[in-house]
Amino acid sequence: MRILFAGSPAIAVPSLKAVSGLELSPGGIVLAGLLTNPDSRRGRAKPSNMAQRGQLIPTDLSAAALELDAIRSAQGLPAITQLKPEKLDAQAREEIAALAPDLLVSFAYGRIFGPRFLELFPLGGINIHPSLLPKYRGASPIPACILEREPETGICIQKLAPEMDSGDIQIEERFALSARETAASLSEIVAEKAALLLGELLLDFENKSANARPQSGEAVYCYQIKKEAGLIDWSKSALEIDARIRAYTPWPLSFTRRGNEALLILEAEPLEDGQAETSAASAAVAAGTVLGTDKSRGILIQTGRGILAVSRLQWQAKKALDWKAFINGERGFVGTVLG
Repeated sequence: MRILFAGSPAIAVPSLKAVSGLELSPGGIVLAGLLTNPDSRRGRAKPSNMAQRGQLIPTDLSAAALELDAIRSAQGLPAITQLKPEKLDAQAREEIAALAPDLLVSFAYGRIFGPRFLELFPLGGINIHPSLLPKYRGASPIPACILEREPETGICIQKLAPEMDSGDIQIEERFALSARETAASLSEIVAEKAALLLGELLLDFENKSANARPQSGEAVYCYQIKKEAGLIDWSKSALEIDARIRAYTPWPLSFTRRGNEALLILEAEPLEDGQAETSAASAAVAAGTVLGTDKSRGILIQTGRGILAVSRLQWQAKKALDWKAFINGERGFVGTVLG
């Protein structure tokens, strides 16, 4: 079974490595090639020296494939053929057809696969999706489950279907959440679990495909996150604001304002459980008021319900600081009303 792997961000790297490793198993699996987005001058993780020279930066998956080639060479395997088309047009389809793939495996590739494209794969396509479908179909399932304070999430590997994320589920894994995950930390967990799940599926592909089940329940959709989504509304509860801070780490990050100055809130936790009004709230202190500090928790900020303890923050264009260092440089910060 010849596999074309499609993806771009770091979350897909362990799964690409898993497919490569299966070439050494007796199952007849071959990594036919990698389909990824074109190199770009933009990107959150590009090295500053390369950015200064204006060099094109490969996707995380492309860079990982180049590193993997050294390992594959030592194993007697060929280098990974990388395809980076601007569009999935006739020329791209011709290049992919030349690789003679049987199955498309997609993980966060970020583009829609049309019917003519999927016709290139005799076994069709599968997609790794980091949620318990049909919940959180769409572009941002990991932040979405944090925003909604879900007690659990999971990973589904589904058949690619014409409607986004609606395909039959071939295999899934559920796992509990601690309510302290960030989008960054949960992505790392998902990346490792997805690789193991994909390997399990591919080694028993015929059986798992035959027993795929339709999605059940009401579909819930999530969408591309915009930068302005990170603006904190202090009238929300401490629990809600905490969830947003965690969901928007590492991007777009949560921020508030003091006058015209933007202040990033990088790490925080709610002091109250959100079920009872605090004494400060009952005394009609405005939401967003910096109440003071707690020696073990950080800077205390009144919310619409409960208190948020901020432990790490950053003025825009300045370096991130722990709360003690921040307060030492901002003697008049207590009493400020943010937002």
